[in-house]
Amino acid sequence: MRPPVHDIPAPPFPTTATWVNVAPLRMDKQRGRPVLVEFWDFCRPSSLRTLPYVKAWHERYAGHGLRVVTVHSPGFPPGEDEEAARAAVARLAIEHPVCIDLAFELWRSYDNEGWPARYLWDGDGHLAEYHVGEGGYADTELAIQELVGVGREPIGPLHPEDDPEARIVVPTLDQPGAYCGPYGAGGVWAVLGGAGELHVNGERRPVDAPGAHLLLSHPQHVDAVLDLRIGDGVTCHATCFTPGLAAPAA
Repeated sequence: MRPPVHDIPAPPFPTTATWVNVAPLRMDKQRGRPVLVEFWDFCRPSSLRTLPYVKAWHERYAGHGLRVVTVHSPGFPPGEDEEAARAAVARLAIEHPVCIDLAFELWRSYDNEGWPARYLWDGDGHLAEYHVGEGGYADTELAIQELVGVGREPIGPLHPEDDPEARIVVPTLDQPGAYCGPYGAGGVWAVLGGAGELHVNGERRPVDAPGAHLLLSHPQHVDAVLDLRIGDGVTCHATCFTPGLAAPAA
């Protein structure tokens, strides 16, 4: 989405922030290059679903001047651990700079409203494009191309439901803790802390790292029943449901 005015300035990065993959960055030192700032949480399925796009933009456009920065602001207790955040960055093979914003200092500077959210700043430090939530990937990439002076086909949908033409069904609302019962969704996730194992509809699943774990994935929206049992050493903070494609019309 394009901003309503063209002179919204980029907030500075907090001087107390912890950084991964890079020495501490200053926003005022990025002048002359576009900067994409993505607010993210490794415990949120929506953040993990957008991550492949952000990583691809770094790979495609860093050589043309784009600076990509992921900001980890925790929405669940496992994300409040700095070492867990660092481990997630390594586990997910994130190579671009990551700012760990545990105190939500940068979040408040942006008046940010949710995860994921991305803000594209031009070389003069003014807001060029923004988007809150999943989707809008082609618009962001075209805005990046405009700023770096590169033209190419944007990345296609990495999930079928990301296609702007796709018909999707609103899923069951996220539930606190470990949920058992009926649901409608294209995917089922659990936000987990600790280590051990769980059982998903009778199937054993090992848990070796905190974060959002995909439990079930369906080719389209289904109405089904979830039986989620949590083993010793594991805490389930939430059960989350992601949209699925609508069934083809009969």
